[in-house]
Amino acid sequence: MRILHLGKYYAPQRGGIERHTQALAEACVQAGDAVAVLVHRAPGNWRRAHDVIAGVEVRRAGCIAAPVYTPLSPSFPFELARALREFSPDLLHLHLPNPSCFAVLASPAARRLPWLVHWHADVPPDAPDWRLRLGYRFYRPFERALLARAAAVIATSQPYFEASRALQPWHAKVHVVPLGIDEAGPAAPRPELWPATSGLRLLAVGRLGRYKGFDVLVEALASTPDASLLLVGDGECALELRALARARGVDARIAFAGDVDDATLETAYAGADAFVLPSLDRGEAFGLVLLEAMRAGLPVVASAIPGSGVGFVVADGESGLLVAPGDRVALAAALARLHDPGLRMRLGDAGRERWLARFTLARSVHAVRELYAAAGSSGALRSSG
Repeated sequence: MRILHLGKYYAPQRGGIERHTQALAEACVQAGDAVAVLVHRAPGNWRRAHDVIAGVEVRRAGCIAAPVYTPLSPSFPFELARALREFSPDLLHLHLPNPSCFAVLASPAARRLPWLVHWHADVPPDAPDWRLRLGYRFYRPFERALLARAAAVIATSQPYFEASRALQPWHAKVHVVPLGIDEAGPAAPRPELWPATSGLRLLAVGRLGRYKGFDVLVEALASTPDASLLLVGDGECALELRALARARGVDARIAFAGDVDDATLETAYAGADAFVLPSLDRGEAFGLVLLEAMRAGLPVVASAIPGSGVGFVVADGESGLLVAPGDRVALAAALARLHDPGLRMRLGDAGRERWLARFTLARSVHAVRELYAAAGSSGALRSSG
């Protein structure tokens, strides 16, 4: 088939959605499909771009800015029309949340095609940021229209689907397809990435945003002696986290690595003793980094977020330890337990087995391509209008 993905960003820009979209697109190319993606350039880049990465045709619309994580691209509808005309897809794969995807609603050419909506996360109507709450009032009617027209909707976990108020009216067309990742190449551990040469080496990876809960991890580290942290990622809370680390007297035990390339990230997984994901709310819809840690055989400590996919990925007490979100005391106690090498080995081995059994890229791609085939061949999957 000829598949056109619509998303926010694509490599080299990194994030869980971007990494999954790239892996899925490249796997479909290897399976014989023709694949293109239409995304945005990094904010501040106004000119369109067009290149090919690993057989995937990558079209990038200019982007003025990205307030509240939302790319602003007046040219996106025109680039959509160009992609539909030049690439001539059989099917559209829309990755939400992303207001630019609403351009398909006004496109007769797009409306003649089946759509798959990949529901990566809700836009929470009760978000702490007032701009998100206000914006969702305008976003929601278009979101409903998109879901009504979709041939199928992909949710990444059963718990997230069940907790999503936005998806409930479309229960019959929702298919749960967990994210997946492929095996990684060999990587040599680099203990020097951590600021201390002895003790428990903790790794955390993600955007340094408020919902990620890295401030709770810094607080917990203050109560976890003989441990150091490598924090990979950048974001709006970077300066605050550095200041908090100094105030709590743990700055000498934390290495703020910023954004790193894939090779460095793999060496970080190879050199860590444990992985930590202290996110606070359902903004952490799945946690692709959890799969990366499990693939590396690392024990995981993560937040037991109600209605999130985190507890779907990590089996508490079997492949990792789950703690209440925002509870620095519970998080510190879980980290202290991981000083036991036997426990680390048991959880890490079980986590890798769980990844192999449930969360490989091959399983995810197979399920998505079955939906492609059904949407492309069965008029019953297509909504009217």
